[in-house]
Amino acid sequence: MRGIYRGRNAPEAVRKPPLHTVAGMGTTATHCAYCALQCAMTLTADAGGRVTVEPRDFPTNRGGLCQKGWTAADLLASPHRLTTPLLRDDRSAPFREASWDEALTVVASSLREVQAEYGRDAVAVLGGGGLTNEKAYQLGKFARVALRTKNIDYNGRYCMSSAAAASNRAFGIDRGLPFPLPDLAEAGAVLIAGGNVAETMPPFVQHLAAVVDRGGSLIVADPRRTATVDRATLHLPVLPGTDLALALGLLHVAVSGGHADRAYIHDRTTGFDETWRAAAQWWPERVERVTGVSVAAQRAAVAQLAAGARGRGAVVLTARGAEQQSKGTDTVTALINLALALGLPGRPHSGFGCITGQGNGQGGREHGQKADQLPGYRRIDDPAARAHVAAVWGVEPADLPGPGPSAYELIESLGTDGGPRALLVHGTNLAVSSPRGARVLERLAALDLLVVADVVLSETAALADVVLPVTQFAEEDGTMTNLEGRVIRRRRAVAPPSGVRTELEVLTSLAGLLGCRAPFDADPETVFDELRRASAGGVADYGGISWDRVDAEGGVFWPCPSSSHPGTPRLFADGFPTADGRARFVAVEHRPPAEEVDAEHPVYLTTGRVLQQYQSGAQTRLVPALAAAAAEPHVEVHPDLAGRSGLADGDLVRVVSRRGDAVGRVRLTTAIRPDTVFMPFHWGGEQAVNRVTNPALDPVSRMPEFKVCAVRLERVVVVS
Repeated sequence: MRGIYRGRNAPEAVRKPPLHTVAGMGTTATHCAYCALQCAMTLTADAGGRVTVEPRDFPTNRGGLCQKGWTAADLLASPHRLTTPLLRDDRSAPFREASWDEALTVVASSLREVQAEYGRDAVAVLGGGGLTNEKAYQLGKFARVALRTKNIDYNGRYCMSSAAAASNRAFGIDRGLPFPLPDLAEAGAVLIAGGNVAETMPPFVQHLAAVVDRGGSLIVADPRRTATVDRATLHLPVLPGTDLALALGLLHVAVSGGHADRAYIHDRTTGFDETWRAAAQWWPERVERVTGVSVAAQRAAVAQLAAGARGRGAVVLTARGAEQQSKGTDTVTALINLALALGLPGRPHSGFGCITGQGNGQGGREHGQKADQLPGYRRIDDPAARAHVAAVWGVEPADLPGPGPSAYELIESLGTDGGPRALLVHGTNLAVSSPRGARVLERLAALDLLVVADVVLSETAALADVVLPVTQFAEEDGTMTNLEGRVIRRRRAVAPPSGVRTELEVLTSLAGLLGCRAPFDADPETVFDELRRASAGGVADYGGISWDRVDAEGGVFWPCPSSSHPGTPRLFADGFPTADGRARFVAVEHRPPAEEVDAEHPVYLTTGRVLQQYQSGAQTRLVPALAAAAAEPHVEVHPDLAGRSGLADGDLVRVVSRRGDAVGRVRLTTAIRPDTVFMPFHWGGEQAVNRVTNPALDPVSRMPEFKVCAVRLERVVVVS
């Protein structure tokens, strides 16, 4: 299967272990550094300092790893690794090496000065969906207790926020998959809206292949004929920005075609009548005109889902293609409505789920990094939630700040009158990953203080006043929560390089230097035990989960309120965690993208990932095998569009929007619509496609519209 390698079948360039210079600690069972599949692996450090990676059998990856997983250890001893704090004496000066005492003293004193002059909210924090549960929890506590600022959010705002908002209002809970991933393989039909798992998380494909191998259906809605579409039984080539219209049309076909489960709708849901009135306007022919998906394909998709629902089961999944839009919450809601109409959630081998992207994208949004949340997925404006968490933290509820702005809105406010003057960044490379990239660089430059904790000198770290070198996956202990809601263990396999600290140590030290009286601890298991108490009674209840239990059971699904509770692998069998126990249909209306094509910008741009790179690429671009396989961004262009634009395969092309431009290399393909181009987002500088993308925000989730904007193509003339 393309992209998945097992054992010694891996290509030599993939499986060759890197030379590692730190002391070995034997063989360690852990999980991958990258995506939310969190593939199980074994790391072996020998006496000579060489670290090898081998896959482990686990329900999610079933013994498979992708190329990123096989090379996960390469960065441990990379020459690009940060191993000492870096300081600038002023903005025009180069970095110089500093001791930890000097660096932390500079950070703490600068933070005190900024807050003394501008107020507590003059300091902001941005976290990441790759941080362990312990680090994400401690970062949220640090912001609200040590800094007492409302200004904290995280890069998961760009990832899961629309799916989370839609799931919360429909089901009363947000857990990416409400069932274990192997359940997917037992289904008779699966619809994926806007996801290319064959490249983003290749071992996932095994579960989809099992559906097709048993005679089931795999339906993929995507503007491109991706590697995932190649495995599908049906492709819905939707025009970027029209996924919501397609979802409304599929619901129309389901109801008018007699496929709706009327008994389920009556017994287990509310709101169907209003939802149907909205969907009734989206007859198949109208949907075809708006989306480009034929009437026949719409009917076939619903027939296949309905057949699955009547048989082994059916599942509707969403990913970033459907979610990263200015109407992403409503798009996901419309697909939930389809799943509810077919009677899927809460039934065996059936349901609705979203495919979480980042390694701890699930846990990272549960325990306090998000602007409006406290640990346990509690709302920060809920008096009872504030009282509970404040008691755990040893502070008064009134001393906790209120909700702050979302990630992009926070970035827009940096350095402005009344906005933050200092920013602490942990686990995100916003200079590459945020939309309207040139504007983001302007806002970062306007700060009085930028502090970045990272493994390597990312594009964001390169702009900082202070850079703090921190540990990476194989050098730290903790927990992650994968895309199923299964809490798993990350285990330390090797000692970090001398001069590198954990983020828990950094935050604990800073809290002390800032004079914070509330206790902070650098031991990750101690922090997790506090997280358990803080989350107890919340929606994401980890109260009954301990490191020992995770070790013994190979993972525990939340909610798990007590040590005697078995955990909850499958949600909704007996009802939904809403006031009346019913799921909610929510009526939504289609609207066009925030930015339409015109004569000056006549082409749609959509963005995404490639197999060998991850997120902003700050780490994967430094892994030789991955960089060799994907050294630069490409721009997928249909031959018809290339002909009209004067482009040939291999040309350099400038993709230009109303906000900026990015340069990539033309890749001619008939796998993309003639009115659309695709460019991956893993590169910085002039290759950063997020210089082009649109920051228009979803009104509910505050997700930017990464997945559709209007552009023109300009051939780059290379002068030799």
